[in-house]
Amino acid sequence: MTNQISVAKPDWRGVFPAATTQFGENMRVDIGATRAVQQALVRDGVHGLILLGTVGENCSLSADEKRAVLTAAVGEVGGKVPLIAGVAEFTTDAAIAYARDAEAIGVSGLMLLPAMVYVPTPEELEKHFRAVAKATRLPIMLYNNPPAYRVNIDIATLQALSDCENIVALKESAPDSRRFTDVYNALGDRYTLFAGLDDVAFEGLVLGAAGWVSGLTNAFPVESLKLYQAIVDGDLELARKIYRWFMPLLHLDAHHDLVQSIKLAEAVMGRGSERVRPPRYPLTGARRAEVIALIEQARDNRPF
Repeated sequence: MTNQISVAKPDWRGVFPAATTQFGENMRVDIGATRAVQQALVRDGVHGLILLGTVGENCSLSADEKRAVLTAAVGEVGGKVPLIAGVAEFTTDAAIAYARDAEAIGVSGLMLLPAMVYVPTPEELEKHFRAVAKATRLPIMLYNNPPAYRVNIDIATLQALSDCENIVALKESAPDSRRFTDVYNALGDRYTLFAGLDDVAFEGLVLGAAGWVSGLTNAFPVESLKLYQAIVDGDLELARKIYRWFMPLLHLDAHHDLVQSIKLAEAVMGRGSERVRPPRYPLTGARRAEVIALIEQARDNRPF
Protein backbone atom coordinates (compact mmCIF):
# COMPACT_ATOMS: atom_id res chain seq x y z
CA MET A 1 0.00 0.00 0.00
CA THR A 2 1.57 3.30 -1.08
CA ASN A 3 1.27 6.48 0.94
CA GLN A 4 -0.29 9.04 -1.40
CA ILE A 5 0.59 12.11 0.69
CA SER A 6 3.18 14.33 -1.01
CA VAL A 7 5.31 16.44 1.33
CA ALA A 8 8.38 18.52 0.55
CA LYS A 9 11.38 17.29 2.50
CA PRO A 10 12.14 19.92 5.14
CA ASP A 11 15.67 21.24 5.64
CA TRP A 12 16.06 19.93 9.17
CA ARG A 13 19.64 20.25 10.37
CA GLY A 14 21.55 21.44 13.39
CA VAL A 15 21.01 21.07 17.13
CA PHE A 16 17.47 20.16 18.20
CA PRO A 17 17.29 19.84 22.01
CA ALA A 18 14.68 17.47 23.38
CA ALA A 19 13.05 20.13 25.53
CA THR A 20 11.89 19.38 29.05
CA THR A 21 8.34 19.73 30.34
CA GLN A 22 8.29 21.79 33.53
CA PHE A 23 6.11 21.00 36.55
CA GLY A 24 4.98 23.17 39.44
CA GLU A 25 5.19 22.26 43.11
CA ASN A 26 1.76 20.64 42.78
CA MET A 27 3.23 18.48 39.95
CA ARG A 28 0.85 19.93 37.40
CA VAL A 29 2.33 20.98 34.07
CA ASP A 30 3.65 24.52 34.42
CA ILE A 31 2.94 25.95 30.99
CA GLY A 32 4.62 29.27 31.76
CA ALA A 33 7.86 27.63 32.92
CA THR A 34 7.79 25.22 29.99
CA ARG A 35 7.42 28.08 27.54
CA ALA A 36 10.27 29.94 29.28
CA VAL A 37 12.61 26.95 28.83
CA GLN A 38 11.73 26.75 25.14
CA GLN A 39 12.11 30.48 24.65
CA ALA A 40 15.56 30.48 26.30
CA LEU A 41 16.79 27.69 24.03
CA VAL A 42 15.58 29.53 20.94
CA ARG A 43 17.32 32.73 22.13
CA ASP A 44 20.52 30.73 22.55
CA GLY A 45 20.37 29.81 18.88
CA VAL A 46 19.22 26.19 18.67
CA HIS A 47 18.02 25.14 15.24
CA GLY A 48 14.80 23.38 16.32
CA LEU A 49 13.00 21.86 19.29
CA ILE A 50 11.76 18.36 20.01
CA LEU A 51 8.61 18.66 22.11
CA LEU A 52 7.36 15.81 24.29
CA GLY A 53 10.09 13.33 23.56
CA THR A 54 11.56 11.06 26.21
CA VAL A 55 13.13 14.04 27.98
CA GLY A 56 9.81 15.87 27.71
CA GLU A 57 8.18 13.02 29.71
CA ASN A 58 5.64 12.34 26.98
CA CYS A 59 4.26 9.15 28.51
CA SER A 60 3.78 10.80 31.92
CA LEU A 61 1.36 13.39 30.54
CA SER A 62 -2.34 13.08 29.88
CA ALA A 63 -3.72 13.55 26.39
CA ASP A 64 -5.01 17.02 27.26
CA GLU A 65 -1.70 18.03 28.83
CA LYS A 66 0.23 17.01 25.73
CA ARG A 67 -1.98 19.09 23.51
CA ALA A 68 -1.73 22.05 25.88
CA VAL A 69 2.09 21.90 25.79
CA LEU A 70 2.08 21.84 21.98
CA THR A 71 -0.40 24.71 21.75
CA ALA A 72 1.67 26.85 24.10
CA ALA A 73 4.91 26.10 22.24
CA VAL A 74 3.41 27.02 18.88
CA GLY A 75 2.17 30.27 20.40
CA GLU A 76 5.52 31.07 22.00
CA VAL A 77 8.17 30.03 19.49
CA GLY A 78 6.25 28.74 16.48
CA GLY A 79 7.69 30.11 13.26
CA LYS A 80 11.07 30.81 14.86
CA VAL A 81 12.41 27.26 14.66
CA PRO A 82 10.93 23.91 13.60
CA LEU A 83 8.84 22.33 16.37
CA ILE A 84 8.75 18.53 16.19
CA ALA A 85 6.28 16.73 18.45
CA GLY A 86 7.02 13.30 19.86
CA VAL A 87 4.39 10.63 19.13
CA ALA A 88 4.63 7.94 21.80
CA GLU A 89 1.28 6.22 22.19
CA PHE A 90 0.16 2.73 23.21
CA THR A 91 -1.91 2.00 20.10
CA THR A 92 -1.83 2.93 16.44
CA ASP A 93 -5.26 4.56 16.66
CA ALA A 94 -4.12 6.76 19.54
CA ALA A 95 -0.97 7.72 17.61
CA ILE A 96 -3.08 8.66 14.57
CA ALA A 97 -5.40 10.82 16.67
CA TYR A 98 -2.47 12.56 18.32
CA ALA A 99 -0.70 13.14 14.99
CA ARG A 100 -3.83 14.75 13.55
CA ASP A 101 -4.27 16.97 16.59
CA ALA A 102 -0.60 18.00 16.50
CA GLU A 103 -0.98 18.95 12.85
CA ALA A 104 -4.08 21.01 13.63
CA ILE A 105 -2.27 22.76 16.49
CA GLY A 106 0.45 23.84 14.07
CA VAL A 107 3.67 22.01 14.87
CA SER A 108 6.24 21.60 12.09
CA GLY A 109 6.64 17.83 12.20
CA LEU A 110 6.41 14.64 14.20
CA MET A 111 8.96 12.35 15.84
CA LEU A 112 7.30 8.95 15.61
CA LEU A 113 8.14 6.12 17.99
CA PRO A 114 7.05 2.50 17.88
CA ALA A 115 3.89 1.89 19.90
CA MET A 116 4.74 1.83 23.59
CA VAL A 117 5.09 -1.39 25.65
CA TYR A 118 4.28 -3.91 22.91
CA VAL A 119 7.29 -5.25 21.01
CA PRO A 120 6.16 -5.65 17.39
CA THR A 121 7.37 -7.84 14.57
CA PRO A 122 9.03 -5.92 11.72
CA GLU A 123 5.79 -6.23 9.73
CA GLU A 124 3.74 -4.81 12.60
CA LEU A 125 6.24 -1.98 13.07
CA GLU A 126 6.04 -1.04 9.40
CA LYS A 127 2.23 -1.03 9.50
CA HIS A 128 2.22 1.22 12.58
CA PHE A 129 4.54 3.78 10.99
CA ARG A 130 2.75 3.61 7.66
CA ALA A 131 -0.70 4.13 9.22
CA VAL A 132 0.39 7.21 11.14
CA ALA A 133 2.20 8.65 8.13
CA LYS A 134 -0.89 8.20 5.98
CA ALA A 135 -3.02 10.10 8.51
CA THR A 136 -1.05 13.37 8.41
CA ARG A 137 0.60 15.75 5.99
CA LEU A 138 3.33 16.59 8.50
CA PRO A 139 6.91 15.46 7.81
CA ILE A 140 7.94 12.65 10.12
CA MET A 141 11.20 11.73 11.86
CA LEU A 142 11.30 8.09 12.94
CA TYR A 143 12.97 7.44 16.30
CA ASN A 144 15.15 4.36 16.65
CA ASN A 145 16.26 3.60 20.20
CA PRO A 146 16.66 -0.16 20.72
CA PRO A 147 18.13 0.02 24.26
CA ALA A 148 15.24 2.12 25.60
CA TYR A 149 12.27 0.78 23.64
CA ARG A 150 13.34 -2.81 22.84
CA VAL A 151 12.55 -2.28 19.15
CA ASN A 152 15.05 -1.90 16.32
CA ILE A 153 13.98 -0.25 13.08
CA ASP A 154 16.02 -2.47 10.79
CA ILE A 155 17.30 -1.58 7.35
CA ALA A 156 14.64 -3.68 5.64
CA THR A 157 11.88 -1.72 7.40
CA LEU A 158 13.44 1.59 6.39
CA GLN A 159 13.64 0.35 2.81
CA ALA A 160 10.01 -0.77 2.87
CA LEU A 161 8.90 2.64 4.16
CA SER A 162 10.84 4.59 1.56
CA ASP A 163 7.66 5.06 -0.50
CA CYS A 164 6.11 7.07 2.39
CA GLU A 165 7.06 10.54 1.21
CA ASN A 166 6.37 12.25 4.52
CA ILE A 167 8.67 9.94 6.47
CA VAL A 168 11.72 12.10 5.88
CA ALA A 169 14.18 11.63 8.73
CA LEU A 170 15.60 9.16 11.23
CA LYS A 171 16.75 9.91 14.76
CA GLU A 172 19.32 7.20 15.40
CA SER A 173 19.96 6.32 19.04
CA ALA A 174 21.57 2.92 18.63
CA PRO A 175 24.87 3.05 20.55
CA ASP A 176 26.84 1.56 17.64
CA SER A 177 27.99 4.39 15.39
CA ARG A 178 28.41 1.97 12.47
CA ARG A 179 24.64 2.23 12.06
CA PHE A 180 24.94 5.67 10.41
CA THR A 181 27.10 4.26 7.63
CA ASP A 182 24.97 1.15 7.24
CA VAL A 183 21.82 3.26 6.79
CA TYR A 184 23.53 5.55 4.31
CA ASN A 185 24.99 2.66 2.32
CA ALA A 186 21.55 1.04 2.07
CA LEU A 187 19.43 4.14 1.44
CA GLY A 188 21.71 7.02 0.48
CA ASP A 189 20.17 10.34 1.41
CA ARG A 190 16.57 9.07 1.39
CA TYR A 191 16.30 9.89 5.11
CA THR A 192 17.87 12.87 6.85
CA LEU A 193 19.88 11.35 9.70
CA PHE A 194 20.04 12.78 13.21
CA ALA A 195 22.35 11.66 15.99
CA GLY A 196 20.03 10.79 18.87
CA LEU A 197 22.38 9.62 21.62
CA ASP A 198 24.44 12.40 23.17
CA ASP A 199 27.61 10.39 23.66
CA VAL A 200 27.68 9.28 20.02
CA ALA A 201 26.90 12.76 18.65
CA PHE A 202 30.39 13.54 17.34
CA GLU A 203 30.61 10.23 15.54
CA GLY A 204 27.14 10.58 14.04
CA LEU A 205 27.75 14.12 12.79
CA VAL A 206 31.15 13.26 11.32
CA LEU A 207 29.63 10.22 9.60
CA GLY A 208 27.01 12.32 7.86
CA ALA A 209 24.16 13.05 10.25
CA ALA A 210 22.62 16.43 9.45
CA GLY A 211 21.69 17.16 13.04
CA TRP A 212 21.71 16.17 16.67
CA VAL A 213 18.67 15.60 18.90
CA SER A 214 20.26 16.36 22.25
CA GLY A 215 19.42 16.05 25.93
CA LEU A 216 22.30 17.93 27.58
CA THR A 217 21.83 20.91 25.28
CA ASN A 218 19.05 21.87 27.69
CA ALA A 219 21.75 22.78 30.22
CA PHE A 220 24.68 23.66 27.95
CA PRO A 221 23.27 25.07 24.70
CA VAL A 222 26.19 27.32 23.76
CA GLU A 223 28.71 24.49 24.01
CA SER A 224 26.45 22.13 22.06
CA LEU A 225 26.09 24.64 19.25
CA LYS A 226 29.83 25.25 19.13
CA LEU A 227 30.46 21.50 18.92
CA TYR A 228 28.06 21.18 16.00
CA GLN A 229 29.44 24.22 14.19
CA ALA A 230 33.03 23.07 14.62
CA ILE A 231 32.17 19.80 12.88
CA VAL A 232 30.29 21.60 10.11
CA ASP A 233 33.32 23.90 9.63
CA GLY A 234 35.71 20.94 9.54
CA ASP A 235 37.52 22.15 12.67
CA LEU A 236 37.88 18.69 14.16
CA GLU A 237 40.56 19.81 16.61
CA LEU A 238 38.12 22.20 18.29
CA ALA A 239 35.28 19.67 18.00
CA ARG A 240 37.35 16.99 19.74
CA LYS A 241 38.30 19.46 22.48
CA ILE A 242 34.67 20.32 23.17
CA TYR A 243 33.53 16.69 22.91
CA ARG A 244 36.17 15.45 25.35
CA TRP A 245 35.17 18.15 27.83
CA PHE A 246 31.48 17.33 27.33
CA MET A 247 31.67 13.54 27.35
CA PRO A 248 31.27 12.87 31.11
CA LEU A 249 27.96 14.74 30.95
CA LEU A 250 26.92 13.29 27.61
CA HIS A 251 27.17 9.79 29.06
CA LEU A 252 24.22 10.71 31.31
CA ASP A 253 21.97 10.62 28.24
CA ALA A 254 22.57 6.86 27.93
CA HIS A 255 21.45 5.98 31.48
CA HIS A 256 17.96 5.00 32.58
CA ASP A 257 17.74 8.14 34.76
CA LEU A 258 18.59 10.49 31.90
CA VAL A 259 15.47 12.64 32.43
CA GLN A 260 16.27 13.25 36.11
CA SER A 261 19.93 13.95 35.29
CA ILE A 262 19.15 16.39 32.50
CA LYS A 263 16.60 18.23 34.61
CA LEU A 264 19.06 18.37 37.51
CA ALA A 265 21.60 19.87 35.10
CA GLU A 266 19.00 22.45 34.06
CA ALA A 267 18.42 23.34 37.71
CA VAL A 268 22.13 23.66 38.55
CA MET A 269 22.61 25.87 35.49
CA GLY A 270 19.61 28.04 36.43
CA ARG A 271 17.56 27.02 33.39
CA GLY A 272 14.67 25.05 34.88
CA SER A 273 13.38 22.86 37.69
CA GLU A 274 14.45 19.30 38.44
CA ARG A 275 10.89 18.22 39.20
CA VAL A 276 9.89 15.06 37.38
CA ARG A 277 6.55 13.30 37.42
CA PRO A 278 6.24 9.87 39.06
CA PRO A 279 7.08 7.10 38.43
CA ARG A 280 10.29 9.13 38.08
CA TYR A 281 11.63 10.91 41.16
CA PRO A 282 14.49 13.42 41.50
CA LEU A 283 17.91 11.92 42.07
CA THR A 284 19.00 11.37 45.66
CA GLY A 285 22.01 10.22 47.64
CA ALA A 286 25.25 9.18 45.98
CA ARG A 287 23.82 9.34 42.45
CA ARG A 288 22.64 12.91 42.94
CA ALA A 289 26.04 13.94 44.33
CA GLU A 290 27.79 12.22 41.42
CA VAL A 291 25.70 13.99 38.78
CA ILE A 292 26.01 17.40 40.47
CA ALA A 293 29.78 16.96 40.59
CA LEU A 294 29.85 16.23 36.85
CA ILE A 295 27.72 19.29 36.09
CA GLU A 296 29.79 21.60 38.28
CA GLN A 297 33.04 20.26 36.84
CA ALA A 298 31.80 21.00 33.34
CA ARG A 299 30.44 24.42 34.33
CA ASP A 300 33.71 25.48 35.95
CA ASN A 301 36.04 24.17 33.25
CA ARG A 302 34.48 25.19 29.94
CA PRO A 303 36.69 24.50 26.91
CA PHE A 304 36.57 28.09 25.55
